[in-house]
Amino acid sequence: MVDAPDRKIPRFPPDKEPAAAAAIADALPKIGVTRGDLAICGGACGGDLLFAEACLEREMPVEIYIPFDGSTFLANSVDFADGSWHERYLAVKAKATLRVAPDELGPLGEGGNAYERNNQWMLDSAARFGGDRMAFICLWNGEGGDGPGGTQHLMEEARRKTSRIYWLDTRKLWD
Repeated sequence: MVDAPDRKIPRFPPDKEPAAAAAIADALPKIGVTRGDLAICGGACGGDLLFAEACLEREMPVEIYIPFDGSTFLANSVDFADGSWHERYLAVKAKATLRVAPDELGPLGEGGNAYERNNQWMLDSAARFGGDRMAFICLWNGEGGDGPGGTQHLMEEARRKTSRIYWLDTRKLWD
């Protein structure tokens, strides 16, 4: 996600959005996506929405997977960021299929982590087409996140599903 305005140690400063968007857009043809290929992602401000926007530009169907009801998700993963992320989320959602974990998977079990469950759900949904057809694009700095179920967890789980991993290392992109 894009950094919150009060984030002490920058990870994805808002001014790096153009570099991230360009890297994601450049990755899509490199992995061989074509019009009609299914794109699966979360809907958080930052890499998720940049990926969804790039895929929609290529006339790819997009499925957005969120771990909470809409208002909780927006508060936790979109609305804290400055800029037009809320409007962009709504624009992407209007063109995508929204998948809401509590609605489709039921309540989260005791001791479960909603973000980890969402990561696994996205990967399982993509893997239904076969690991050889699945590609994973990851915008990440290679470090642990602010809590469980972040990008590191998603990368670890993706490596179990496919060898087609495209890591866009933000430590290099930001230079």
